[in-house]
Amino acid sequence: MSHENEGRDYRRRSNPALNRGPKRERQQEDEELLASPAKQVDPAAFIHTDPWRVMRITGEFVAGFERLAEIGPAVTIFGSARVTEDDPMYANARELAHRLVDEGFAVITGGGPGIMEAGNRGAVDGGGISVGCNIELPFEQGMNEFVEIAVDFHYFFVRKMMFVKYAEAFVIFPGGFGTLDELFEALTLIQTGKIHNFPIILFGSDYWAGLLDWLKKTMLPEGKISRDDLKRLIITDSAEEACEMIKICYQEECWAAEDRSAAAKFESEAG
Repeated sequence: MSHENEGRDYRRRSNPALNRGPKRERQQEDEELLASPAKQVDPAAFIHTDPWRVMRITGEFVAGFERLAEIGPAVTIFGSARVTEDDPMYANARELAHRLVDEGFAVITGGGPGIMEAGNRGAVDGGGISVGCNIELPFEQGMNEFVEIAVDFHYFFVRKMMFVKYAEAFVIFPGGFGTLDELFEALTLIQTGKIHNFPIILFGSDYWAGLLDWLKKTMLPEGKISRDDLKRLIITDSAEEACEMIKICYQEECWAAEDRSAAAKFESEAG
């Protein structure tokens, strides 16, 4: 893929509103929200603070809706913040994002480094819409330099809503707990009928093989999930194929992508 904006002068942007380095001297907003009243010095203090916190949560929803309402169809890319630029997955995420914007999709990420940066960078390479939804963390993250529409959050659940609401698909690159969190939340929303025609692309077959093996050999035989639950879970090592599967599902023809799904893989191995 060509990188049309290679020469643009980007600088990493710190985010003083959200990222102030180590924050152990004070609690994060959602940490305070989840704190048990029984462990507080004044157990009744939450009566006076939580109603006002609801106003801030509402404000974050409104701000997110206003900023993202007109970005058009989008794809959210997840993956490790620890991936460096010389990692092949960084290049794959960048290429995929470029392909997606060429097809008219905006790209949404968590706005941080690693795979997130690669996704935003690929969107900028292709002259598309690059969105970053950043979150307050107990360590410095900062908005990566390729984010052009930045939305800041203090609460994970508000941010997670934006990832799903404004996306037509998730692409899950190798990552850690946060990446797994987004993966299984999306699978739950599909299983419970909250979202439809929503493919989840697992990028990197070797990385995800162990997880898929556990789903196949443990969860499925015990009846905790069904094969149908995995029909929107697609495994690939190709940016081109991932983009094509997303296009197919966006046209409400997800059935045509099912031969690449985890369910199809299980059935072929069983046969």
